[in-house]
Amino acid sequence: MKQDSKKNKLNPNEVKEDKINILRPKKIEDFIGQDLIKSNLKTFIDSSVKSKKNLDHIILYGPPGLGKTTLANIISYEKNVNIHATSGPAFSKKGDLVTLLSNVGKGDILFIDEIHRLSPVIEETLYPAMEDFKCDYVIGSGPSARVMQISIEKFTLIGATTRLGLISRPLRDRFGIPLQLDFYNPDALKKIIQNNSLKFGYDISEEATLEIAKRSRGTPRIAIRLLKRILDFAIVKDLQSIDLKLVSDSLDLMRIDNAGLDDMDRKYLGCIINNYGGGPVGIDTLSAALLEQRDIIEDVIEPYLMQKGFVQRTPRGRIITKKGTDHL
Repeated sequence: MKQDSKKNKLNPNEVKEDKINILRPKKIEDFIGQDLIKSNLKTFIDSSVKSKKNLDHIILYGPPGLGKTTLANIISYEKNVNIHATSGPAFSKKGDLVTLLSNVGKGDILFIDEIHRLSPVIEETLYPAMEDFKCDYVIGSGPSARVMQISIEKFTLIGATTRLGLISRPLRDRFGIPLQLDFYNPDALKKIIQNNSLKFGYDISEEATLEIAKRSRGTPRIAIRLLKRILDFAIVKDLQSIDLKLVSDSLDLMRIDNAGLDDMDRKYLGCIINNYGGGPVGIDTLSAALLEQRDIIEDVIEPYLMQKGFVQRTPRGRIITKKGTDHL
């Protein structure tokens, strides 16, 4: 519905991307994309509710920005239970986890983002908590130390990771529901962009929506971020709607090309092509040459470039394909 007054428009800068807000769906039917995952999740949740049994532990994995945190919150909403959100690096000692687990209510969700970054000590504490809903806690130190076993309420652990291979096999095997999120197709991204544009109070043309979708790297988080930046241009130019020209001009100014690649992607491709003859080149050498952390290269840059067929990972190192060379 078209908004006639600027007073009714929501300033995109007032919406923080890392918070649960109006841009994030609460119900599973409102979540766009990942249809097979949604269907299976609904079955598992409905079965849990109908049988009055605890929902099995869930591991959500895939590239960043695809909706892992949103799905965790949706599961909490659908189950009508509380969610306790934290991240792997937040646990510095065993007592941190024990304290958190002791405060989790019956049926609640414990959501651990970046679960692959848990230390071995924390992982070992999780094993009995996940299986028997008990955890051991050491009181005192030295010869007088004693171990107390604490019973905790039955809960569901939802882990999220971009690096499933870094999770130890014993921990990975304790998740009864593994769900892999994949990049979104343009049609799903178009719906997300259209919905969020309307929430901001702006009409957007079909062509403009498709152009943003094409340059969003198959990732909803990036699509929404690009939309917000385009709205910045619309606000400055006193525009009441978003058309293809505004989108193209804005994305060109942000140096997002037609395939969704940014300066860092092009720097990555150019480094391998110009400095290493197209590869192969090892990840540590590449990290040093780009002055970029290895995790950023592997988790943020490479997944989309591999999905586009621009780069290959081989035992000898990274190799740029002909398609990647032609694009650059």
